[in-house]
Amino acid sequence: MTRRDEILDFLGHYDGPEVRIMEVCGTHTAQIVRTGIPSLLSPKIHLISGPGCPVCVTVTDYIDRLVELSLAPGSTVYAFGDLLRVRGSRYSLSEAKSLGGQVRMVYAPADLLMYAEREPDVCHIFAAVGFETTVPVYADLIQEAKRRGLANVKLLTSLKTMPGIVRWLCRENEKAAPDKKVTGFLAPGHVCAAAGYRDYEPIAEAFQLPFIVAGFSADLLLAAIYGLVREQGRGVVRNFYPQAVTRDGNPAVRAAVQEMFSPCDAAWRGFGTVPGTGLCLRPAFASFDAGSEGLTRDHVAGGCRCADVLMGRISSRECPLFGKICTPENPQGACMVSQEGSCFNHFQEGVPY
Repeated sequence: MTRRDEILDFLGHYDGPEVRIMEVCGTHTAQIVRTGIPSLLSPKIHLISGPGCPVCVTVTDYIDRLVELSLAPGSTVYAFGDLLRVRGSRYSLSEAKSLGGQVRMVYAPADLLMYAEREPDVCHIFAAVGFETTVPVYADLIQEAKRRGLANVKLLTSLKTMPGIVRWLCRENEKAAPDKKVTGFLAPGHVCAAAGYRDYEPIAEAFQLPFIVAGFSADLLLAAIYGLVREQGRGVVRNFYPQAVTRDGNPAVRAAVQEMFSPCDAAWRGFGTVPGTGLCLRPAFASFDAGSEGLTRDHVAGGCRCADVLMGRISSRECPLFGKICTPENPQGACMVSQEGSCFNHFQEGVPY
């Protein structure tokens, strides 16, 4: 029997205590669903989506501010495709564009530099949403704008860091009913490649929960799930993705981020404002900020339970709107918009968790 066969046999026939594993990476969520991993697991092993989709955890106040900026004379808003369809309290960026707002979809933040040079009288604002993985890209954008002397480039930031919110989730987890408690975490591979995994070590120890850094193929994910089942009840961090991740991450990336950004409080959809879980531009770079401070309010459509999905309290399919009122063509919440969202993936693939 090969090692893969051993893992599949163990996971498929596991009959020990109930295991509830949360992934906190949107790419993990997508890959788990697309590769059919839940169908390979014992009924006693449960996989739970967490707040790993940066678009999904963005509050509507932030979207409202982007819409406002897009409709203001002399400004253009740039964003990745998923964010265009997330609704604020009234409109999405796509809807704002139909109302005359200046909105451009781009594939990379640096794409707006060309427009900034061509249109010097326009303020070019990038919707900077993401975790530690994408923050270095925004840092590069500002550094390049500064090098070129482009004072008309700005960021509206909604940047979040993962360890702090995981610690918050662990505290909330202690209040949960026994059959709802998370018993281990798939640590985010992309985030850990940039920032390392050392920040998860004190969390694992404090809450006596195992963390395993996982890659993205089906085999790597299955190995990590196997490891988490075997490590139940132990406050340890294991790296199952050594080809891309080290304990301290990428020193150059960490230095670039620390030079330009400092920790701050962040508003999370469903969680409220959580101290120290965000990144904001440092005062030396304040001229590049488009007004990111104070965007904390969140408007949720009636019946939408995105917040409970993001916190792991329910599965996507337990939301009463899922697949009925809420579909990718008519999303009521951001979890059905983003390609990393739990609801989107479960609707597209039809695979129950």
